[in-house]
Amino acid sequence: MDKIDFKKDFKELYGTGQTPALVNVPRLKFLMIDGKGEPTGSVEFQNAVEALYGLSFTIKFDLKKEGTTPEYSVAPLEGLWWMANGKQFDMHAKQQWRWTLMIAQPPHIKDINVITAIKKLRAKKPNPEIEQVRFEAFTEGRCAQILHIGPYAEEAPTIALLHEFAKLHHYKLHGKHHEIYLGDPRRSKPEKLRTILRHPVSV
Repeated sequence: MDKIDFKKDFKELYGTGQTPALVNVPRLKFLMIDGKGEPTGSVEFQNAVEALYGLSFTIKFDLKKEGTTPEYSVAPLEGLWWMANGKQFDMHAKQQWRWTLMIAQPPHIKDINVITAIKKLRAKKPNPEIEQVRFEAFTEGRCAQILHIGPYAEEAPTIALLHEFAKLHHYKLHGKHHEIYLGDPRRSKPEKLRTILRHPVSV
């Protein structure tokens, strides 16, 4: 393989349209960081996003400089969302939100690559959330997902459509609400945001 591109190599996972669909999500390795509360205006959330992007690009450029192959594109930012009270994810109860932000890493990334990148980034740009980043595998299995276009605050109807799709096909929702941000949320205009909404399902 000349180059790994998550959006191209996993089209089923990152190329969903605006019609709900079922996908099987394999085991992937992620840089992950946990947090809580509403993300808007949150310094903790912003630092978490910067830590994940900073580490991901540091690892990528370190390996490229070393001549380690295959080369790859940094994967999209993703987020798992759930409620502190254990109930179904509620778009309006923001203070009860719990989240895990994450960025998928190629199979050849090792623990030592992450450790080295953390040391470099820590020295270059202090960020308290860097110390909270972990590197681990995550498996979702069968999921229902759909593409949402527009502001995050307007996701509710799309989420409802996804839940109705699961119910119509006799699936039960379990696990955490999952969002995949196909553009950089720090730079995209709200009306142009493209977000894959995903939820694990079972019979």
